[in-house]
Amino acid sequence: MSSALSAAGLSRRYGKTWALHECSLEVPAGSVTALVGPNGAGKTTLLEIAVGILEPTEGEIRLLGTPMRGQTPSLLSRIGFVAQDAPLYRNFTVLDMLQVGRHLNPRWDDALARDRLRRLRIPRNRVCGQLSGGQQAQVALTLAVAKRPELLILDEPVARLDPLARREFLESLMEIVADGGLTVLLSSHLISDLERVSDQLILLSEGTVLLAGSTEDLLAEHAVLSGPRHNVEAVAARCQLIDARATGTHATVVVRRLEGPVDPRLTVDAVDLEELVLAYLRRRPAPLNAAEPVLVGGVS
Repeated sequence: MSSALSAAGLSRRYGKTWALHECSLEVPAGSVTALVGPNGAGKTTLLEIAVGILEPTEGEIRLLGTPMRGQTPSLLSRIGFVAQDAPLYRNFTVLDMLQVGRHLNPRWDDALARDRLRRLRIPRNRVCGQLSGGQQAQVALTLAVAKRPELLILDEPVARLDPLARREFLESLMEIVADGGLTVLLSSHLISDLERVSDQLILLSEGTVLLAGSTEDLLAEHAVLSGPRHNVEAVAARCQLIDARATGTHATVVVRRLEGPVDPRLTVDAVDLEELVLAYLRRRPAPLNAAEPVLVGGVS
C-alpha cells in the first residue's frame, strides 16, 4: 500500500525541548488514520510540519510522494487542513467563506460546498461567529473538502463539541471518505470516537511514536489477562508485557503476541482501542515496537 504521508527521523525542537524526536511513521493512502496521545505529545507539531506551517529541526516528511521542504503551491492545493478550533473569519458570512475558498483554491468544487451546507441546513447568509460550535466545525470541514484534496488533515476538530455534534461531524466525515480517493489523518484525544471511524493508529507520547499500524491488527495482537498473580506472571513472561497492575494476589496485564496454552485459571479478554492506548501510555515512553519487559511485581 502506498503512503499518503511518511516521515523518517522527524524531529522538532523548541529551545532545549524536543516536541518531536526521531519520529518515523507512515499514513497509508486511502486510510483513516487516528493520531492520538495526551496533551503535549507532539500531535499538533507533527500536523503543522505536515502542512508547511513549521519546519522540522531534523528528518524528512513526504506528502503524496513529495518532500515538504521546498513545497510548492500545487502540492498544498492537494491537501486539506482544519486546524484546532475550526478557524473561520467570525465576522464573515458562510457565503463569504465560500468565496474566499473559491478564490484561493484552483481545484475548488463550489457545487459540493453548497450542497453540503444545504444538507446540513447551515444558512449561507449567517455570520460565522453566530453559528453553533458544531456548525462552525462543519463549515470548516466543508471548506477543506471543497478543495477536493487527496489528503485531509484534521487537528482536534471535535474537541470542543458536545457528544451529538461530535457524532454528526464524524458521520459527515465518513460520508466524505466513502466517496473514495481521500486519505484522512485525524488527531484527537477522544479515543472512543476514533475507534468507530479509523482503520489505522499512530500513538504519540512525549514526542515519540509508541505504536503504529492497522487498528484491526493491533487489537488482534493484544489481550488482557487477569487472575492469580503468580499464574499471570508465568504467562506474561512468554510474551511482550505492555502494562501490569497487581493488588495483593490478583493481577491484570495487557500483553502483546500471546501464544501457546493459557492457564485455565486465567481470564483472557480482548482489548478495545482506549484500553490499548492507555496501556501504552501508562508504561514509560519507549520507541516503536520496543520489547523491554515491565515487571508485574513492580506495579501496584
